[in-house]
Amino acid sequence: MRIHEYQAKKLLAGFGLPVPRGEMVTTPAEARATAESLGGAVVLKAQIHAGGRGRAGGILKAESPAEAIAAASRLLGQPLVTAQTGPAGRIVRRLLVEETVDVARELYVGVTLSREEARIALLTSPRGGVDIEALAFRQPDLVLRQPLPPAAGLLPFQARQAAFALGLSGRGFAQAIDLLPRLVRAFEATDASLIEINPLVLTTAGSLVAADAKMEFDDNGLRRHDEIRALLDPNEGSAEELEASRAGLSFIRLDGDVGCMVNGAGLAMATMDLVALAGGRPANFLDVGGGVSEDAVGRAFAILSSDPGVRAALVNIFGGIVRCDLVAQGIVRAARERGVRIPVVIRMEGTNVEQGRRILAESGLPFTSESDMEAAARTAVRLAREEGGSR
Repeated sequence: MRIHEYQAKKLLAGFGLPVPRGEMVTTPAEARATAESLGGAVVLKAQIHAGGRGRAGGILKAESPAEAIAAASRLLGQPLVTAQTGPAGRIVRRLLVEETVDVARELYVGVTLSREEARIALLTSPRGGVDIEALAFRQPDLVLRQPLPPAAGLLPFQARQAAFALGLSGRGFAQAIDLLPRLVRAFEATDASLIEINPLVLTTAGSLVAADAKMEFDDNGLRRHDEIRALLDPNEGSAEELEASRAGLSFIRLDGDVGCMVNGAGLAMATMDLVALAGGRPANFLDVGGGVSEDAVGRAFAILSSDPGVRAALVNIFGGIVRCDLVAQGIVRAARERGVRIPVVIRMEGTNVEQGRRILAESGLPFTSESDMEAAARTAVRLAREEGGSR
């Protein structure tokens, strides 16, 4: 789960991190009032779940309340297209209006999970800003990566190393020694999967300020954090992703035309790889999980088949805890209720597979059954091409 910048800054401020004064607004009039309360000169930042806002024109400066109302009018209600939104962009419904910061240097600080080492990792770089990803690729020596001890968190010597890596001295160095452990505590306390401060600004007065903030959370930890779950913005992401989340399904839309419905994340990734190896493009990641119900299977199939970009569906089920007959019943029910507008290829193995295959065969619906994963992927890709050629 992701949240907006203004929400992330409020959370981090609660852990003692320095953030600029500002308010979230939804109207030009509110932007003007906030600018007046902050002294006139402000920065207006579009609040969408995508990076690259500055380059796309989603961050504007205003020298007065009058300019703030004009800038807000330009942004609110309009689509903002960045490298991460796709060509349709995202509608800007909220703005963060903040006081301006006198920038001497832009730095980068991040906390993430190192899955290879099963540890939290602290990332620091003396050069933050919009090109941090390219910098990390071209000059990896400029990014210090420190895995943290599982029980101890950020150790004092690691905080000092990070402060040195940021190129800080004096007041900024001392502030970093205090700030970095707070950032790690925020990561742990909120069950975050990523925190990025980019840029962490060193002001002309020598202070550190989190000029931007990005936070993502482990969905499996949200049951412990009702206050974070309440921050979900239903306007961000697709309607299908929201519906899947409500049904307890893992769904991510991609840009292909072969829809995939699988049980288990590992099998889902393998299925997507097989589609790609067959020359196709997966349209989504859709994992129905292990303890799924017939109703959830039906909702998953409905989400899959309702995507206008999907030209063929591939259902790949290995029945362990989940029963193949239950999956078959959910698919048949959803197909009868909504109709079948695309070819559907189904491969099943495991618990109650014969009952599942019988349910599909006796349904009278135009499903294509395959017993081999690779064959199923090749068939789905072929049918997607044929379906595309017929349109």
